[in-house]
Amino acid sequence: MLSVVFLPLGCVVSRRLPQILLLLALALWLAASYGVRYGLMEDVRWVGACSDEAVAHWQCSVRSNLGLLIHFGVLGWGALIASVLGFAVPNRVGRYLAWVGLLLGMLALVLYSASLAVFAVVIAGLRLVRSHRGP
Repeated sequence: MLSVVFLPLGCVVSRRLPQILLLLALALWLAASYGVRYGLMEDVRWVGACSDEAVAHWQCSVRSNLGLLIHFGVLGWGALIASVLGFAVPNRVGRYLAWVGLLLGMLALVLYSASLAVFAVVIAGLRLVRSHRGP
């Protein structure tokens, strides 16, 4: 009797669970992106530590390479290309490309490459909310 009462609730939870997990993953990705921005790129400690030639931290090379990626717009262009391909490619591959575009676009938005990333996030979002057509 008890399982019959909670059976519809279990179906609703299991049907929405992937969507809830995806939203949670997006929130964690956004938090990690802001952690990289404020913890590595804008933190004053790393400016002093990385300016000293005698001390070589792996964080300094990550910071330097991220700076180059931001300067040349690699994150924004990568997000835009993945989003447009995801929009054009059908089925599951298109959805995966749209997710890659969305994640790269969110990272680019946080890391100072907002001009291209805005379009990438919108295109990827449109692809991800598009209904599944097919057999």
